[in-house]
Amino acid sequence: MPEANYVSGDDYVVEYLEYRFGFNTLDFEQRVNAAAVRLGIVESRELDPEETADLIELTVEGRIKEPRSPLGAYLIRYWERIALVRDESLVNWLRKLVFRSAWLDHRVKENLLEVSWDDEKADFGYRDPDGGRALLEVAPVPSWHKVQYRRGRRR
Repeated sequence: MPEANYVSGDDYVVEYLEYRFGFNTLDFEQRVNAAAVRLGIVESRELDPEETADLIELTVEGRIKEPRSPLGAYLIRYWERIALVRDESLVNWLRKLVFRSAWLDHRVKENLLEVSWDDEKADFGYRDPDGGRALLEVAPVPSWHKVQYRRGRRR
């Protein structure tokens, strides 16, 4: 039976249902940044350390107490517009995508999923190594593109 928990370190711990995932700092930072890009709240994964710290605080604490960057200040200033998009919570989706990415990586590590390249979509996908239907077409995610933070633009 495969191990149920993903662990890359113990700097951050995420618990969800019966799973407990531990992340080292770099792993967690990369997953939070990737989640923010996927949701469209930022344009690029290439965030400076202060922007990343603000996103991590938002993901872990559910809020940003004192912004370290213009991104953090933007999120605080426009929080009422940003927090929910079509009744979907930004914080919940950041956490969900961090968890989902680690869960998928763990399934690949345990040989329960294989990574494949989809030429048509120009993106990676997952398939069952035994030839069965893969669990994924991952459910669509809501979009924060309309309220996206863009460096150098005044709102």
